[in-house]
Amino acid sequence: MPLPSVVAAVATAGVVFALVCVVLLAASARARAGVTRRAHRLLAAGVAIGALTTAGGIVAGVAVRDHVVHGQPDRTALGGLLALGVALSGGLLLAGLLLLPGSARSRSRTLRYLLDALVIAAAVWFVGWVAVSKPARVLGEHTPLWCVPLLVPAAIAALALGVGAITAMRAPAPRGPIVWVGAGVTLAAVAGMGLAGGVCQGMAALVDASAVALPAALGVVAFAARRTDRPAAPPGPDGDEGFEDEELSRRGSAYAFLPMAAMAASALIHLVRGGTFDMVGIVVGSLEGFALVGRQFLALRDVKGYAERLRDREAYFRELAHTDPLTGLANRRGLLTALEEERAAGAEAVLLALDLDGFKNVNDMRGHDVGDAVLVEVGQRLRMNLRPGDVAARLGGDEFAVLMWARPAEAKRAAARLLGALGGPYEQETGTVFLSVSIGLAGCATVPDVTTLLRNADIALRWAKSHGKNRVELYDIEYDVKLRRRTELEHELRGAIDRDELHLQYQPVVILPDVRPVGAEALLRWQHPTLGKVGPDEFIPLAEECGMINRLGAWVLHQACHQLSRWLAEGHDVWVSVNVSPRELHATGYVDQVKDALRAHRVPPQRLVLEVTEHAVSTDVEELIRRLRDLRETGVRIALDDFGAGYSSLGQLRRLPVDILKIDHSLVVKEMVKVVVAIGHQFGLEVIAEGIGEQPQMAMVVDAGCKLGQGYLSGWPVPAEHFEARLESVSSPARVVPVPGQKSDRDQNAGPTSRRAQNMRAVDSAREMRQA
Repeated sequence: MPLPSVVAAVATAGVVFALVCVVLLAASARARAGVTRRAHRLLAAGVAIGALTTAGGIVAGVAVRDHVVHGQPDRTALGGLLALGVALSGGLLLAGLLLLPGSARSRSRTLRYLLDALVIAAAVWFVGWVAVSKPARVLGEHTPLWCVPLLVPAAIAALALGVGAITAMRAPAPRGPIVWVGAGVTLAAVAGMGLAGGVCQGMAALVDASAVALPAALGVVAFAARRTDRPAAPPGPDGDEGFEDEELSRRGSAYAFLPMAAMAASALIHLVRGGTFDMVGIVVGSLEGFALVGRQFLALRDVKGYAERLRDREAYFRELAHTDPLTGLANRRGLLTALEEERAAGAEAVLLALDLDGFKNVNDMRGHDVGDAVLVEVGQRLRMNLRPGDVAARLGGDEFAVLMWARPAEAKRAAARLLGALGGPYEQETGTVFLSVSIGLAGCATVPDVTTLLRNADIALRWAKSHGKNRVELYDIEYDVKLRRRTELEHELRGAIDRDELHLQYQPVVILPDVRPVGAEALLRWQHPTLGKVGPDEFIPLAEECGMINRLGAWVLHQACHQLSRWLAEGHDVWVSVNVSPRELHATGYVDQVKDALRAHRVPPQRLVLEVTEHAVSTDVEELIRRLRDLRETGVRIALDDFGAGYSSLGQLRRLPVDILKIDHSLVVKEMVKVVVAIGHQFGLEVIAEGIGEQPQMAMVVDAGCKLGQGYLSGWPVPAEHFEARLESVSSPARVVPVPGQKSDRDQNAGPTSRRAQNMRAVDSAREMRQA
């Protein structure tokens, strides 16, 4: 078979192959979405037109070879038709290439790609024009005629080369499929130029070679495009512009120097050898210059926009670093910055420290989402109730602060208004939330630095919260002194037990009216080597706040049981009561702790009385009743201390499992003791009147029928040995008073009996206490 026939057969097979690639690309487009689908459709259309153009080129090549077409005008007409097909195919392929994933992703980026490609394309076109024009004429007799049908495919081929090169350089890794698509588009454009040029020049061999190369190039495009399924790189924080900024900052502009250098060198050689520039060369050179100018303009605009965005980002992050993200108020850093600036300016300012009372319950009961919503509304109310120039800040959690440019008196009035504004109800989807706020004020006129100002405001806030909350307190130096002492006491209290600084004193509980001791209340005392005597009203609340009350209570319980076991072993008919805090009582292991103490010191349970204050009744009545019942099952007696202080009611008194009722001294003063004694006896309780300090009170208590009393008139709290000496010195009574809350094993109507109870065997309770 002749060679032309073989070439024609191969070219025809290539056309069929290209049409198959069209079907594959169309199917690939249906399986994709968005921009990728449009890219595959454009590539499919470009491949289809390229295949049809190849088929037309095959027919035109046969006509030229068989001399069916005579004369340059006829060949030019056929070449023009082929050039039109090449232009349409190349344009569609270029558009599809620019829309593929990993290529240009926006219009602005596509414009930049095209300008960069135009720089390369113009340089390639100009160098080629110089090479084939006079006087170079590197192709000699085969120099093509510069007809319109040849110019268009040449321009498409040069542009395809530029787009392919720029896409390959700019595409993010891995860029293999994009590079292959660009190479295929470029090869297809070059083959199309050869196809149209061969027909125009009557070069059948060039037509045959191009007709074989063009389908192969279209196949490369089709198969490489199916592999470009990788998603495009994610945009930067500012969208595609942010990505462009990053790309601009890391890429160079060397690609523009090489084309310009090639154009300059070829133009210089062309002029030296006597060549001239016609309209085509001038247009191409001008196009190169305009492309460079346009690209430079876009680059300068990119740099300017990048700088503006950098400034905006810097301002945003600076604001973010000084702003609370939840409420939009200033944060601690922003407040410190405002304070430092104000201190430098020398203006008079007052700092308000605010804390929401009970906010933890909102988070625990309603959830943190509701808590955050409440905090946001607190920030809004602060903004609405402050003057222009005042700085509101959220320091963290439910702690806020306000910097006011005002005198302390004026700031205190503004703080009082904030109490009402922030203390109003907060309407939420889950219901209404009620909160109060505590505020501490401190002026900056007398403080040496900002740290001291913050500390003073915080001290005033703590003072406000510790004295009832929902109030405003102005910092005073006295608060500082008390806080220092409180801090020192807390530190020293943690080691007081180990340093043997604590001891118990016992205040007698006497039978009335002869004031004979029958029991004692164990009272904790602290003697510090440098601080001196520290009152229980000072360190007991502190122990409750800092979590040491359980440890102190356990120590008191063991010490009291140890002393009680010694008195019982010596034959004294006496009982001891121990105060129990609400925190101890609600501890899960307190009942076992009492059992262990009784067992370790071999104390009969009925000889130990546990005193519970009315404050414990106010916390959780049901839980309190369960714990008291568990304690009574051990055999110990329960006393309700300070009855009448305002917490318990008669209904609760009926439900509470108690054995002894201790009347608060305020009821004794008010001459209400007779009513309370009658109520206690009605409920079957033993009654002890507290706070008896004068003879008229003693007479009032005796007249009310109260058999037991306690107070300074009958005995001060004394060390154990002093109380024991009083027990020894008491003369033999006519009768022995039973332990409150239980019947005595002796007959109260019997004649004179011995002062001592039946002697109990000695107990080494000290050793057993250490073991416990």
